[in-house]
Amino acid sequence: MGSDSSNDEDQQTHFYEESRKEHDDGNELGQNGKKDRNMKKKEKQKQKLLRQTAKAKNRGVCYLSRIPPHLKPLKLRHLLSQYGEVLRIYLAPEDHAVKLRRKLAGKNTGKNFTEGWVEFANKKDAKRIAKMLNGEPMGGKKRSAYYYDLWNIKYLKKFKWDNLTEEIAYKNAVREQKQAADISAAKRERDFYLSKVDQSKAISAMEERKLKRQRVDDPSSVPDDDSTLATGSSKFVRHFTQKKSVADRGDDGPRLSQNILVAVLGRK
Repeated sequence: MGSDSSNDEDQQTHFYEESRKEHDDGNELGQNGKKDRNMKKKEKQKQKLLRQTAKAKNRGVCYLSRIPPHLKPLKLRHLLSQYGEVLRIYLAPEDHAVKLRRKLAGKNTGKNFTEGWVEFANKKDAKRIAKMLNGEPMGGKKRSAYYYDLWNIKYLKKFKWDNLTEEIAYKNAVREQKQAADISAAKRERDFYLSKVDQSKAISAMEERKLKRQRVDDPSSVPDDDSTLATGSSKFVRHFTQKKSVADRGDDGPRLSQNILVAVLGRK
């Protein structure tokens, strides 16, 4: 009986060790498989990034110095796509103040653009298109608003779309700083005006109290005038009695009476 129980224990121990070994081997294989999958995934991402970088180096950007009125990005893509593959388009909108003035003048109220950039999939196509279209009529339907407008397009050498995004971000930052400076200047002007208003009110109150004290001390010296209180001025007008003029007595000789003079003049 003792030998049978010991054999059973040995078998159980051996089975446990075998199962544990198999479990460890399975975990190791699973970890190795996960590492292999991660490495393959990273390698694919690296290859994809290299392909995208190579494609980006082969792209070309053209600059449009003027965008005709009513020309939208979708229509511009349609016009240029017939000459080459267009990837991205950015058109700079006009200033809001210019649009507002045009709207008040009763002219075109739509959204217009001032300049634009077009990215082509191939830089050779971009060079060819810029050389072929620059200075030529845009064409399209004769009834279109830009049928007789000319292309103003130029190929930008060694210029990539990332440079454009950096330039746009820089312009936005400059505009935000300018707006912040304008707002700060307006706030300073407002605070200065409010401080002057408060100062004026304080001075007016002081002058009014001064007038009241003067009325209490000497009522005859201060006129009871509402306008004086309204203006806040402490000045008042003094009235002096005028004396009658005295005849010139520089000549001490005798003077004729008024009746004699009338009689003499009347006779003449």
